[in-house]
Amino acid sequence: MSTSATAATAIAVTGHMDLAGPAVPLVRAELARLLAPCAGAGLTGLSCLAAGADALFADAVLAAGGRLVAVIPSRDYRAAQVTPSYAADFDRLVRAAAEVAVMPYETAGRDAYEAANRALLARADRLVAVWDGTPPTGKGGGTADVVGAARELGLPVDVVWPRGARRGA
Repeated sequence: MSTSATAATAIAVTGHMDLAGPAVPLVRAELARLLAPCAGAGLTGLSCLAAGADALFADAVLAAGGRLVAVIPSRDYRAAQVTPSYAADFDRLVRAAAEVAVMPYETAGRDAYEAANRALLARADRLVAVWDGTPPTGKGGGTADVVGAARELGLPVDVVWPRGARRGA
């Protein structure tokens, strides 16, 4: 289920990193459709730039003429968490970001991810969740946890999970 994002100017993202290959164009198209009413200089997209949903959203914001804000969970995030196959895209998105905020954590981990998610939600008018509806795992900082936190804050949540989308193994 998805609702229109027309009233929002600052939109944060959360979502799965492990999108199966065929899901990527489906999610990309749905994000473009969702952001279209907000396209232009008034749109700000907030993303941690993780592989998968975060990166697809960041690209959709840029394609829509919006301003990208990157919220990086820790100082070692790129070295510790960005895979070699995603490094060039991560670096490209960091360079394209109008603002890069690095959380005050030396190492990536639960506390850093939760702080980054709180920072995203604090600046957002709404949340886009590329989410298959899987409940929280209890580890904290996951997609379901961010959706729950947004709802507790009263932020509107647009769930993006197009027909045919699935997660990888």
